[in-house]
Amino acid sequence: MKFSFFRAVVVAAVASFLLSMAAGLATAGQAYIVVDANTGKVLASENADVSNHPASLAKMMTLYLTFEALHSGRLQWDQQIVMTRNAASKIPGKLGLPVGQAFTVEEAVDGMIVKSANDAAAAMGDYLAGSEANFANVMTARARSLGMTHTVFRNASGLSDPNQVTTARDMAILASALIHRFPQEYKLFSMRSFEFRGKLVAGHNHLMYRYGGMDGIKTGFINASGYNIASSVSTGGKRLIGVVLGGKSAGSRDRQMAGLMDRYLSVASGGGPAGKFVASVPDDAKRAVVPASLVGNP
Repeated sequence: MKFSFFRAVVVAAVASFLLSMAAGLATAGQAYIVVDANTGKVLASENADVSNHPASLAKMMTLYLTFEALHSGRLQWDQQIVMTRNAASKIPGKLGLPVGQAFTVEEAVDGMIVKSANDAAAAMGDYLAGSEANFANVMTARARSLGMTHTVFRNASGLSDPNQVTTARDMAILASALIHRFPQEYKLFSMRSFEFRGKLVAGHNHLMYRYGGMDGIKTGFINASGYNIASSVSTGGKRLIGVVLGGKSAGSRDRQMAGLMDRYLSVASGGGPAGKFVASVPDDAKRAVVPASLVGNP
C-alpha cells in the first residue's frame, strides 16, 4: 500500500511538471462538452481540451477517492475524522467546525456534495494522505489513470491555485467514472439538502432541482474559472453527461447547460449495452470505467 501511494505521488509530480506551462495559460474561457453516457460518443463540444480552472468540480475527484476508500474498507460511513487546522482555515462554503472537532465520513461526503464544503474536502485529504498537498498528488495520479491527461490538482477543494487546471473533456471523464464505478454513491449527488448538527443545510445546484431527469452532479465558481457545472440527465433509458466551464454567471451557465441537454437528448441512444470502456489504474485499485471515445481525443 505504501509502495502504491509513493508511486502515485511520483507519477503525479512528473505529470504536474509537464503540464506546468499549460497551467499558466489557463483562463476562464467558455468551453463545453456533451457525451452520450450509454455509448461514450461525444455529441458536441467547444474548446473541450482548453485548460481552465476546475473550481469546486475538483471535489468530484475528492469524492471519487473517498468512495474508493469506502469500497476498499479503509473508510467507513460512520467513521470519525478530525477537522484539521489546515481544513478549518479554508474559506466558505464550509461546515464551520472548529479545529479538533470530529465529524463522520458521511457528514463530510454530504457536506462536499450539497454545501460544497471546502473544509470537509481538505479534512478528507489530510486524513487519507497525511496532508492536503500529498492528497492533491494522489488526485492527479488518479486523474491520469482515468485518462484525464490535461488535469493537475493542487488541493482537495478547488479553491484558487494558478497551477490547478482541467478541461471540459477531463471533467466529463471523471463524471462518467463516478456514474459507472460508483452507481449507488452517485445517487447522493441528487440530494437537495442534508441535516447537519440539527440544522438543515440546503444546496445550490438550482438547475438540477428544476430540470427533469437531471440527477447530478456538481457546480463550481472561483474568479479565475468563471461559473462551472458538470451535469447528468437520465430519462427514458438515455443518459447524457454535460460539462460547461467559464460561464459569465450562474444563470447563463445553467441556461447553456439546459439548452445543450434539450438539444442532444433527442439524439442520444436509448440504453442497451454500454459503449467500450477502458482504464489504466494501479493494481491495488478496482478498475474504473471510462468511455473510450473520451480518452485521448484531440
